[in-house]
Amino acid sequence: MNGGFPEIRILQGVFMKYVQTDAAPAAIGPYSQAVISGNLIYASGQIPLSPGNGEVFGSVISEQTEQVCRNVKALLGAAGSSIERVVKTTCFLADMGDFAAFNEVYAKYFTGKPARSTVAVKGLPRNVLVEIEVIAELP
Repeated sequence: MNGGFPEIRILQGVFMKYVQTDAAPAAIGPYSQAVISGNLIYASGQIPLSPGNGEVFGSVISEQTEQVCRNVKALLGAAGSSIERVVKTTCFLADMGDFAAFNEVYAKYFTGKPARSTVAVKGLPRNVLVEIEVIAELP
């Protein structure tokens, strides 16, 4: 962060702001927590890591989904937006058998019912049960 504002870089003629915050887990690879381009925020997938220590939070889908949603909310807040302004989510589940329990927690946070894709994957980083990435509008 530069004076409380997202870092700004221009790459190949594209104006992008890079969002970095301690309120959400740090990236665990060579990518940004989120990028702002135009009036949209493209947030990297969030997994259930505790921002303070980077450890996996929870052992069941409901606990992990709660942490992921808290991370998404914190990241969007740092970018100057909110979870209510999410227009699209992409959700990754380690087991589609967790779909109902996942939906129950997801519905508490994404009350605006953004467009969504949900897929089962063979594995997720750190062997977690859920990952959510979002696209949101700036106010």
